[in-house]
Order: sequence, then C-alpha cells, then structure tokens
Amino acid sequence: MQLENQMKFKKNINNYNYLKENSWYYKELNRGIKNYYDFDKDMKIKYKKRPTDKINNALDSIDIISSMLDIIE
Repeated sequence: MQLENQMKFKKNINNYNYLKENSWYYKELNRGIKNYYDFDKDMKIKYKKRPTDKINNALDSIDIISSMLDIIE
C-alpha cells in the first residue's frame, strides 16, 4: 500500500476500524484495484458519515423533540 494511503488511515480512526473489520480491502488496496477514495466512500456509507445521513439524523431528532413537546402539552 502506498505510504500516502497509510498516513490517511492513521489520521482517520473510522477508516482504520473499517479496514480492520473488512480485511479483504487490504488486498484490493495493495493491488490498486480499489483506490482509497472508493474505500472511503464505502466507509461513509457503512458508518453513516455522509452529509445526507447527518441531515436525516438531525431531522429525526427534531421530530422526536416535537413529538415529546406535543405529549407534554
């Protein structure tokens, strides 16, 4: 694996954990079949780190708070 990619894994703990859970990525990253950006995209989908996921989580929290306020009133 390229040194640049190794440094990216050390900086981002989520990528490192995802790589440990899915060790078959080592082979693909070493061979160059799957590049780091595709790996990072897969990790964000798995751990729900995309901007759309964050917005959906915020909307769900707002819905829960509003339903709780409706119950209290």
